[in-house]
Amino acid sequence: MKTLSFAVIGVSLRGRILVQEALAADPAVRVARAADINESRLADFSAQYGCPVSTDYREILHHPEIDAVIIASPDYLHEEQAIAALQAGKAVYLEKPMAITVEGCDRILRCAMETGGTLYVGHNMRHFSVIRTMKEIIESGAIGEVKAAWCRHFISYGGDAYFKDWHADRRLSNGLLLQKAAHDLDILHWLCGAFTQRVSAMGALAVYGDIAKRQQPGDPQPPVQFNEGNWPPEAQTELHPVIDVEDISAVMMQLENGVQATYQQCHFSPDSWRNYTVIGTRGRIENFGDTPGNAMVRVWNTRADRYRVQGDVEITLPEEVGTHGGADPKIVREFVRHLLFGEPVLISPLDARQAVAAGVAATESLRNGSKPRRVVPLPDDLRNYFESRIPSIATIGFPCAERIL
Repeated sequence: MKTLSFAVIGVSLRGRILVQEALAADPAVRVARAADINESRLADFSAQYGCPVSTDYREILHHPEIDAVIIASPDYLHEEQAIAALQAGKAVYLEKPMAITVEGCDRILRCAMETGGTLYVGHNMRHFSVIRTMKEIIESGAIGEVKAAWCRHFISYGGDAYFKDWHADRRLSNGLLLQKAAHDLDILHWLCGAFTQRVSAMGALAVYGDIAKRQQPGDPQPPVQFNEGNWPPEAQTELHPVIDVEDISAVMMQLENGVQATYQQCHFSPDSWRNYTVIGTRGRIENFGDTPGNAMVRVWNTRADRYRVQGDVEITLPEEVGTHGGADPKIVREFVRHLLFGEPVLISPLDARQAVAAGVAATESLRNGSKPRRVVPLPDDLRNYFESRIPSIATIGFPCAERIL
């Protein structure tokens, strides 16, 4: 039996999850090497998986037994490491966002094109059953032609997850309209059937910038821990020495097909909630919750001149096994089976690039008086290459549409 040998760069929580899912995806998979700058994490990883490790990721790329590399390092390292892996002839699973600049994304894409390598970006939200159900219903024509969409994202854990480490420093993350919103911008593109063309945004560092209880420069950064006792936001401690990214933002987007979309993000909400609403010429669709077992998709496609809590159709999503509501097992399995058997994938590197491009344009707008910004277009040669090369899944596989049409 053919084996598929992985190396992993970055063995903290996210890297470990992806490795576990890769091993579970197919008996042909094995983990051969790992790299991380944290020696303690490396020692734990080596003890668990019995593989050689290194503090220099370059040392693991040129071993001939390595077929593919999982890159789960901080965002500002994605460009350098993805290009190095592609140049070494390895298939790449790259965590989102692809890079922290549009230029960085295009350099990765160009390297993949020139080397003929496999590049896969881990936008796992496309595998959320809530999102896939909404996508199929929209594609079925149940709400007509899409004309408008919204996403609201409340993030109660924002202070814990994004303001205690490198995320808070715009030199390393660009901003949270890129790092955090890359998921949501991609999903808005997918549900609405087009990429963002033009944006206008506003935002502020409204809360976390005023908190004085910070780490000292050079202190080791504490591990990310979600603690509901860290409330209210002003009571947070151990924040990063540098905080210059926005903790609240809103973006208006015009998509290439004329759809008007809006995205809102808040990192000091008391609760967590991610809600998508899409309105077409014949109805509206909306999710209530996004975790299977605690989520519902509602569709309204008859008229009523009042607000109706219940939809004309309501679909409850059953609980699933695995992290991120069962999405992580699905996305890693898709990558593994694409490498082993050439099976199609649900996302193209172009989709990942356009999520970054929209986030970058929005960040530029909100930091420049909300002036409208046009998204940097895809170079024609890159668009043509990846559109002709990447197979896509034509049908989603949730039997919802027949209950609605």
